[in-house]
Amino acid sequence: MGKTSFVVVLLYSFVNSSFAQNFDLGSWNIVNLKYGINSSFSVFGEAQLRSLRFYNHFHYHEFKGGINYKLHNNMQVTLAAGSYQTYKEGGDFVLPKNNDEFRIWPQIILHQQIGKIRVEQRYRAECRFTNAGYRNRFRYRLGLSYLFGEAKDGYKPYQISLSDEIFFTDNEPYFERNRLLFAFHYKPSKTTTIQIGYLHQFDYKINDETGRDFFQIGYYIELP
Repeated sequence: MGKTSFVVVLLYSFVNSSFAQNFDLGSWNIVNLKYGINSSFSVFGEAQLRSLRFYNHFHYHEFKGGINYKLHNNMQVTLAAGSYQTYKEGGDFVLPKNNDEFRIWPQIILHQQIGKIRVEQRYRAECRFTNAGYRNRFRYRLGLSYLFGEAKDGYKPYQISLSDEIFFTDNEPYFERNRLLFAFHYKPSKTTTIQIGYLHQFDYKINDETGRDFFQIGYYIELP
């Protein structure tokens, strides 16, 4: 077993034995692939799988893809679309679904460096075609991250990050959701990143996914 696999298995075992058995900690799994076309354009694809208990009661999956354009080093715009499926609680992919959705979303990301802290602001508008009709939704995320460790091949191997995201609509009650994430990132190579995190989600009067705590693990590949 390689070093990276050993770290992932060790963290999984620790979370399972220490936290998941004591309260309803769900799982949130991400695989993301990004390909750089040139210095300005890139494309990406991502899949997510979530469960309301620790790798049990799987209730949600999504598949999305899009194109990014870097206006300059501190600003990027994105246009993407995807399928978002939410199932009922009580088991694995229980029917009928709570929500069957196709979504199109433009996005702007702004970056700023303050000392050793990187500040990210993300603005996203979602055009949601759901089984309950068309909806608009708007999202704003503020994130802070800090890189550390001995640099090699032009990058530092470790990063910690904290972000908070709010969701709101153009209809009452306007506020829908708040999502807080603390994460640790490890780069075993220049093109890959492993993310381990804890995510707390609070929902207000929406009928798809209920507020939960999640153990998050992500695998990101960025091809030059």
